[in-house]
Amino acid sequence: MNKTAKMETARLSLGIVIRISLVFIVLCGIVYPLVCTGLAQVLFPGRANGSLIQNSKGEVVGSELIGQKFTDPKYFQGRVSSIDYKAEASGTNNYAPSNPDMLKRTQESIEEWKKNNPDVPVSRLPIDLITNSGSGLDPHITPASAKAQVPRISKLTGISSSQLEQLINANTEGRDLGLFGEPRVNVLKLNLALDGLKK
Repeated sequence: MNKTAKMETARLSLGIVIRISLVFIVLCGIVYPLVCTGLAQVLFPGRANGSLIQNSKGEVVGSELIGQKFTDPKYFQGRVSSIDYKAEASGTNNYAPSNPDMLKRTQESIEEWKKNNPDVPVSRLPIDLITNSGSGLDPHITPASAKAQVPRISKLTGISSSQLEQLINANTEGRDLGLFGEPRVNVLKLNLALDGLKK
């Protein structure tokens, strides 16, 4: 094969490579994302847009997928959140139970519980209120954790314990498909329901 033929073959090959690259850029970079986004918006728009939660005024107050910190003792408190320590990412520090930083943070959580919940002894403090989840962003607590906070909230709001327990039961989500996971309560949804009860 002479030099001219080799150059022509190389030119044709380069042309094929460029055309294939452009086709895949359009397919994978434009068409596929648009199709996926369009299907998501049609089939489950709420989830596609972040599972956002609105208050009674229609204002977005958070996502049902990410836990928030409630500092007002009149509200139910959630789990320890990674957002408190490193907002740029989810996940936990994966400390061993003997780690000094872990022990210090846990002891601080216990002391805060004792101060804010004098009617509920530490022996009845559910473990999920002083630990964070694997993602560090879990928006749920166990029903037991919600019920452990009833005496404090009842005292501060004047709402009866029985009303608060009914509210917790109404906002308790069961196991997925009746099999997977544990019963849980979304803290943000529960607090919004609590606001409705106050009114």
